[in-house]
Formats: sequence, structure tokens, C-alpha cells
Amino acid sequence: MSLSTLVSTHAAQAAGICGDVRERPWCDTRLSADKRAGLVLARLTLDEKIALLGGDELSGAAGGEGTHTGTSNGLARLGIPTLYFSDGPVGTRQGKATQMPSPLAVASSFSTSTARATGTVIADEARKKGNHVVFAPGVNIGRTPLNGRTFEYYGEDPYLAARMGVGFIEGIQSQGLIANVKHYAVNNQEGEGYAVPGSPLGVAGEGNRLFVNAILGERALREIYLPAFEAAVKDADVGTVMCAYNRINGTYGCENEHLLVDILKREWGFKGFVLTDYGAAKNTLNSLNNGLDLDIWPGFVYNPIAVRALVATSQVSTDTIDDHVRRILRTMFAYGIFDAPAFRDDASRIDVAAHHARAAAIEAQGMVLLKNSGSLLPLRQRSTRTLAVIGPEADLIRTGGGSSDVNPLRSVTPLEGLRTRLGASRVLYDDGSDAARAAAVARRADAAVVVVGDKMTEGSDKMAPTLNSGQMDGIDRDALIAAVAEAQPRTVAVLQSGGPVLTPWRSKVPAILEAWYPGQNVGTALARVLFGDAEPGGRLPMTFPRRAADLPTAGDRAAYPGIAGTVRYKEGVMVGYRHFDERRIRPAYAFGHGLGYTTFRFSRPVLRRGAGTLATVSFRVTNTGQRAGTAVPQVYVGMPSPGRGTPQPPKQLKGFEKMRLAPGASQIVSIDLDRRSFSYWDTAADGWRVARGCYDVMLARSSRDVTGWARAAWSADCGPGALTLR
Repeated sequence: MSLSTLVSTHAAQAAGICGDVRERPWCDTRLSADKRAGLVLARLTLDEKIALLGGDELSGAAGGEGTHTGTSNGLARLGIPTLYFSDGPVGTRQGKATQMPSPLAVASSFSTSTARATGTVIADEARKKGNHVVFAPGVNIGRTPLNGRTFEYYGEDPYLAARMGVGFIEGIQSQGLIANVKHYAVNNQEGEGYAVPGSPLGVAGEGNRLFVNAILGERALREIYLPAFEAAVKDADVGTVMCAYNRINGTYGCENEHLLVDILKREWGFKGFVLTDYGAAKNTLNSLNNGLDLDIWPGFVYNPIAVRALVATSQVSTDTIDDHVRRILRTMFAYGIFDAPAFRDDASRIDVAAHHARAAAIEAQGMVLLKNSGSLLPLRQRSTRTLAVIGPEADLIRTGGGSSDVNPLRSVTPLEGLRTRLGASRVLYDDGSDAARAAAVARRADAAVVVVGDKMTEGSDKMAPTLNSGQMDGIDRDALIAAVAEAQPRTVAVLQSGGPVLTPWRSKVPAILEAWYPGQNVGTALARVLFGDAEPGGRLPMTFPRRAADLPTAGDRAAYPGIAGTVRYKEGVMVGYRHFDERRIRPAYAFGHGLGYTTFRFSRPVLRRGAGTLATVSFRVTNTGQRAGTAVPQVYVGMPSPGRGTPQPPKQLKGFEKMRLAPGASQIVSIDLDRRSFSYWDTAADGWRVARGCYDVMLARSSRDVTGWARAAWSADCGPGALTLR
């Protein structure tokens, strides 16, 4: 619910924050946001309207205390407040803030409430630093784990990304702020390049995000790359959308009429406003006429001289200008910006301790236990008299570069957390710079924890899906893990990686824990998970390949990073686990995989007609282990192909649930499947269609661990027991 909905229940203010309704009738809170925006618009001069189309701050993107990532000056004459904007997906990048776990870690939680809690913390701090809009969430799809911003998104599956994005937006907007879903659309690579030491951004050449032209079909666009944006608009009522740098089928994102006007504003009914990624506007005329409302940084393309000239020469109509301004004003009214006191920039009001604890709890929910041979984890504190903590990432916290590079208010590294847990005298530390020396340290301990990570940044992609790619310290992290595991049979490998990486040593290590880019309180979360106070609650939001050659785009430069500025999405809808399933390629660790410290049994799924939905799948989940734990049952649908030119993935995620159960406890779970769950995008008909045939509804622990099936039929005979959908 937007703040204005609450405000409008009160009587009109004779005089208040907005002003006296006799002089400013738009201050009447009983009126709709549309009506109020129209009243302001009627009082604006053309020059004032044009001034509202461009941002007004150049240096805030550096992230200094007391600045804002962006500013759009208001108009005192009519009481239009100034809007302040802030990064972002991991926390407000404005001086110091709580550095939250990366969005990929949040996606691993498979929990919309965890996504909502993350958004709530970030919004609370953004508000207390004087901002109105948060540049988050990012919901671009993990087409390749090489993407330098993989850590900033929610993985490879559009359904999971949609649900996580909706939860995050609800958290942001519950605090009276406006979320900004980004980067619209098909913004799935930074470009082939390298991270620059000391620079906040990488440098890219071929496939550079600023100019690359993504060529793809309408079906892949609709089924893979747009659903999370659609959910943000339709399910979460997101206030703003950020258009992307890249071109989509030949047209830049911030002047793409098909995306911004036809789909976003007309088809989906988006009522908010579209703003640019920083410097993403390329052409004043095309942007004005094709759907861009605000050129936020810092209004170079929507500068008053250029815009006035286009209006004067009738290349842009005054109605078009009015529509852009109306959207900005309407959004400000709808989310209460006119009716609340200006947010004060006062970081002293942040509950630092509570947010620090929340960061640890969320990180534990996102940690994924990939392997646990012999139930090595959880470690027993009494029997672990000495613990070797080894690795170049053991005493630091990995975070991605760019808009998620938050300066933390506090920090607890893995080493610090384990020393606090066991006592410094029981922890043997080695930085891993010499594998032989590290192995000797591990040999002296009762168990070893090797903490390694990769390096990812906005601005450039990784050259390979490995831990060592782009590292400048000369440490071979794969060799380090193998050496320690050979010396110490009780070794746990902990990964601080931005996305999936190759694990050539996985057969040598009994336990592997993926921590992602974990946020400022990783040490506390890691200690709790390793010693069993908390369970690793995560499931993989992206597939871990066995080989680099197994990735969908591997070996084809036209498919990635592109040739001569054009990248072709040849795989169509076969992204992530869909590709691995269709090609029958065995992954190292499958999408949706994740172990815990107990075991669960899923009953046979039963499919019935749902009340208000197409079908409901029900099943019982039972904790069959000796301790409480978390289950994440997943529902996939295998669809029939409507024709030779429309191949279908073997399965697609269409639902999931997360629950915590005591030992021996059971819970009945029901997951609704709506018409979209059984639909594909029919390019010829330009719409969603359900194909005639038989549908397999699968209950699973992961995309490769299906525990039960049910069958549904659409205008077909699918045998006894099949649920007739039509």
C-alpha cells in the first residue's frame, strides 16, 4: 500500500506540509494522485516543466557522506519538493551504511519475506539519509555467470527473480520510499574486460554494456527477460523503472518504444516514471517521443536548450512533455512525497546494532551447503580444539564493485567471527599465499576452513567462471583448497563468490559452503552456521557448471560477448538449468540444490482445480531428521511443444515454498498454478497461449532431484488420473 493511500483517509489539510489548499488545491489529500498531479501541471510554465525532466547532481554518484546518488530539484513556487535518489541493491551508498548480503545471496534464501526484510533495512537507512528513491532492485537474468553484476541480481530463473524482486520492492515501499526496478531490459552483461585496481568500475571492450546490441526473439524476451519487471509493476506497484544502457533489437533501452511505451506503459499499465541509468540517454528527440520521463544524471540529454528547440520546431509536442511531467508528479503524490516532512539526512538515527544483526540472519538464510560428506557439518565446538582458518578471503569481506560497493558501518570477517566463537588461542590463521605453508597449518588443527572468493565488478565481466579470474595477488585458490584438503581430511571450503564458479577440487573436499558476497556481518553468520546454531538456509539460484564449456554461450563469441557490438541470444529460452536439462548436461550443482542439517520427505503431489486459479498442487512435507530445519519444496512444470518451431524446456520453475519444521513435524503445502504457469508466448498471436497437450507437474528438491509427478491435460487425452484444465 502506498503512503498516499493512508494519507487520503484523513480530511483535507487547510494548511500543512504541502500548503494551503485555497492557494494550492493539489494539497487536498482527499483527491486522487492523478487529479492532484493534473492541478499542479496546469500551473506550470513550459520552462518549469522542462526543468523537471532533468537531474541536477553530478558528483553524488561518488557516494560521499551528505550527498545523494542523484537529485531532481523541485519548484518552491508551487511547493514541489526536491527528489533525492540513492543506490542501491546492497545498501545506501552515501557515506557509511549497513552492507547487506548481495541480492544473489537473498535469492538463495528462496524466501520472499527475506527479500522484503532486506529491502526494509536498506530503505530505512536510505530514508534516514534523506532520500526518496532507492535504485533497486536489479532483476536482470543471469544469462551467464561471467556477467560482472551477477551478484547484484536474483539468478537465472525469471519466476524466482520476479518473486524476490516483488518482496524487495514491498520492503522498500513499506518505508514510504519509492523503489526503482532496473535495468530495463535485457541488460545481462557488462562486457569483456578487466577490473581496474583502485577503480570503482571495470573497463570493458567487446560487448560493452554502454553500446552492445542484444538481438533476441519476442518469445525469449517475454518468457525470460521481462517477467520480473512485469511482476514489479503488476504485483508490487513499483514507483519507478530504470532503463538500461544497451540496445535491444537495434534500439537503445532509454528510447525503445516497444519496451517503454507498448509494453511497460500501455500493456502493463505502469503509472510511475521511467528514469535513466547514469548516462544511458543517447538522443533527446527519440527519448522524449519514446517513453523516457527523467534523465537523472545529470540531465545532459534532457537539457533545457535541446528540449525547448524540439518543442519549438514541433518535433516534440507539449502533450508529450506534459505526459512525462505528469508521471513524475503523480508518482510523488502517490507515494506521499508532497504530504510528508522532508526526510532528514541524519545517519545517527540508524539502529546500527539491529541492522548488523539482521545482516547476519539474512546471510545465514542465503548460505548454500553444496556438499556435506560424512555429516562433517555442523562442527562440534568441544571436539574442535583447534581450527585452522585459511585463505586470502578469510580476513576480508568480498563485495562487488560499482553501485553495490557499500562502505560498511561495521564489519566482522570470517576470521574475526570464528575467533570470537572459539577464542583466538584456538584458531590457527594463514592467509593462503603459500599453499605448502597453509597445508602445514591445517595439518596441526582438528579441522580446517578455507575461505576463498572471486572478484566481480560493475563495468566489466569475468574472463572465466573461476575463482582466480581477475585476481591480482598471484594466489591459486583452486590449488590452495586442494592442498589443504589433502593435508586435513576435515576441511570445509567456504566461497565468497559473486556467482557460480568452477569447483575442480570438489571431490577432494568433504564440505562446501557457498556464502556469496555476504555483507558486513559474515563472520557472525559463518560461525553460527559452521557450528550449528543456524542452518544454511539457501538453495542455488544459479546452476554451477562442471566445465566452462557447459555454459549456454560457451565457444560462440556471437552469443557472448558478441561480435562488432552485437550479441545474439541464440539459446532463446534455454537459459540456465533449462539449457542443462535440454542438452542433458550434468551440472556440478543444480539450480535449487542446497543441503541442510536434517532430512525431509515429500509426499506424492496431488493436483486439483483451484479456487480462483487454474490448478493447485498439494503435498505433505515431513522432517524425518533429528533436529529442526528448513525445507524448500519446488514445483516445476514440463510443457508440451505447440510446434516444431517452439521447443519447450524439460521443466520450468512455477512455485516454491519455504518452511521450518521441528523433528518429526509435518506440514501440508499447497501451491497455486495460474494460467501463466501453463502458458508460453505465441509470437504469431502476440500473446500468452496454453498449448494443447499433456503437462507434467513436478515436485522437487532441485531442478535435478524430482521426487514426484502429477499430470494435467489441456484439450488432450493424457491418461487416467490427469487433471483436466480445459
